[in-house]
Amino acid sequence: MNIYVIMKRTFDTEEKIQIENGIVNEDGAEFIINPYDEYAIEEAIKLKEKHGGEVTLVTVGDEDAEKQIRTGLAMGADKAVLIEDEDVENGDQYSTQELLAAYFKDKEVDIILGGNIAVDGGSGQVGPRLAEKLGFNHVTSIVKLEIEGSTAFIERDVEGDQEIIEVQLPLLVTAQQGLNEPRYPSLPGIMKAKKKPLETLDLDDLDLEEEDVEGKTKTVDRYLPPEKAAGRILEGELDSQVSELVSLLKNEAKVI
Repeated sequence: MNIYVIMKRTFDTEEKIQIENGIVNEDGAEFIINPYDEYAIEEAIKLKEKHGGEVTLVTVGDEDAEKQIRTGLAMGADKAVLIEDEDVENGDQYSTQELLAAYFKDKEVDIILGGNIAVDGGSGQVGPRLAEKLGFNHVTSIVKLEIEGSTAFIERDVEGDQEIIEVQLPLLVTAQQGLNEPRYPSLPGIMKAKKKPLETLDLDDLDLEEEDVEGKTKTVDRYLPPEKAAGRILEGELDSQVSELVSLLKNEAKVI
């Protein structure tokens, strides 16, 4: 089985984000595999263990992503591809989709897995965009996956309920929390990962021009939300507190 995982390098979710002049300051920041992509990697490895084949990780980014790629290889993936996007002007989800589509256009694929969203952007667009471009069936937010022959049986999360889907391969799915519990890389896995193949591609390798992948959106500004003001404690008798609270909600908060 030809299994692929599209993964992304993102900020550690415990990091405190700093923005300077509308640009995220990455100095000293810790980066990780996008947490939802870890579910995708784990599920891909489980599919390989059950059905055979190999797992290939595919990342769009720069050379700094190698650490996260090696972590994915240490989890059990067989090989990886890094598609460099340093020459992409104003890159966005469209750019990522075009780069990935160019890579996959001549590949034999049974299934592509990815995270439901990336914790930095949160758009959830890349997977569905790529599937549409490739003409693949796609299912988002999956929490269970079984494959028998060329048919996949899927449960997906739909806002607190579950939907059961039967769909044919080739297929692209995006993983939601609850699909599995990602494994930690073992020491032997970490050592083996250093020797696993990592291919690096650029626009020329994919027969793309810069204008082919230029972003379609423009970021006007980036800023952190304002700090919350301290709460107010009401004092006095209960009746007076209630009266004051109603007055504040009406005249200051203007919610009633």
